[in-house]
Amino acid sequence: MALTDIAIRRARTRDKAYKMYDELGLFLIVSPSGSRLWRMKFKRHGVEKKLSFGSYPDVSLRDARKLRDEAREILAEGKDPVLERQREKLRNEALAENTFTRIAQEYCTKRRRDGDRAWAPATASRCEYLLSLLDNSIGRMPVHEIEPIDALTAIRTIEKRGKLESARRTLQLASAVFRYAVATARLKSDPTRDLRGALLTPTVTHYGAVTEAEEVGKLLRAIDAYEGQGMTKWALQLAPHVFVRPGELRHARWEEIDFNAAVWTIPAEKMKMRKPHHVPLSSQSIAILMEIQSIIGTHGYVFPSMRSRTRPMSENTLNAALRRLGYASNEMTAHGFRAMASTLLNESGKWSYDAIERALAHGDSDKVRAAYHRGTHWKERVAMAQWWSNLLDSLRDGANILPFPNSDCWMNPSGSRTRFGN
Repeated sequence: MALTDIAIRRARTRDKAYKMYDELGLFLIVSPSGSRLWRMKFKRHGVEKKLSFGSYPDVSLRDARKLRDEAREILAEGKDPVLERQREKLRNEALAENTFTRIAQEYCTKRRRDGDRAWAPATASRCEYLLSLLDNSIGRMPVHEIEPIDALTAIRTIEKRGKLESARRTLQLASAVFRYAVATARLKSDPTRDLRGALLTPTVTHYGAVTEAEEVGKLLRAIDAYEGQGMTKWALQLAPHVFVRPGELRHARWEEIDFNAAVWTIPAEKMKMRKPHHVPLSSQSIAILMEIQSIIGTHGYVFPSMRSRTRPMSENTLNAALRRLGYASNEMTAHGFRAMASTLLNESGKWSYDAIERALAHGDSDKVRAAYHRGTHWKERVAMAQWWSNLLDSLRDGANILPFPNSDCWMNPSGSRTRFGN
């Protein structure tokens, strides 16, 4: 006979536990302490097993029957409901451990070691910092429980502080983390996929850079007169000649410099495009490097930190030095030496666009073109490096030279011409 709620409530305790049977294997155990526990017995492959559904009245008679029916459906599919429950428990525990922060850390570790796509150290540090901004909001939430509104609210906290570009980039990174969770079977879909238009669009700003020939001369003279730390002055003097990214300059090591071949080879792991970059060194660049080497030796970083020779110069050092020289951030930055070189080299009309782009280590979106041009401009780049250093010397020495298009010479305002060797 089927159980009723009234019968269950009226059931009295006994010295020993006893069973009250319902239907289709469902029964209730009444213990001497008064607790009432739901159980279901079933047979699988001739072996009798039991399944627990909790205690009455927390689990009502109606709910217990529903759980019994669900278990019978699993049996009808040829599965063991006990094992399925264990799997579900383990699955839920795993999902609870897969918080956004944990998956973000896993994703960042992968991107640091991702072959040709691996992040450069500076990029990795920046991305990890931006993702850490979400630790106190969605960071502790299981990734499968995060809704679009949760992610948007977290990102807008950054936006409200006026950090529009950081908010935009953090949303991109969060989306990458969610897509990684999808790819690793821990999430069904990216909850941020439809949020791209929700944030304010930041105003595009460019690195401050001096690009007028006369102003370049003034900057170089100011650098030569710099009275700060000597290592900083050397870095500022070399930067315009090699025009690499500031992080690449700071992390330069002596074993990368080949004085005999006059070339600096930057390993792929230090490059933004994750490919080794060869920098031809002019005689002026060689002279600066040899002067540094005569003071600090031939091991470790070319531009070490003031506090430890085992660490490179701080990323803020060069920009701080430019501020001391009187250049505001919108006037000149450490990154601006690249724009300076790009502008004047292109305006000269003497060098091919591809040679200049190779010198700047810019990526080529056309992979076939990139493969073709990878090694075809080395001789031109070597000549360009020396020509560029000669031009910098002339500007520093006060020659107010103007570009004379498609020629090997540059014209002074007086009308006389100055020729630079290759």
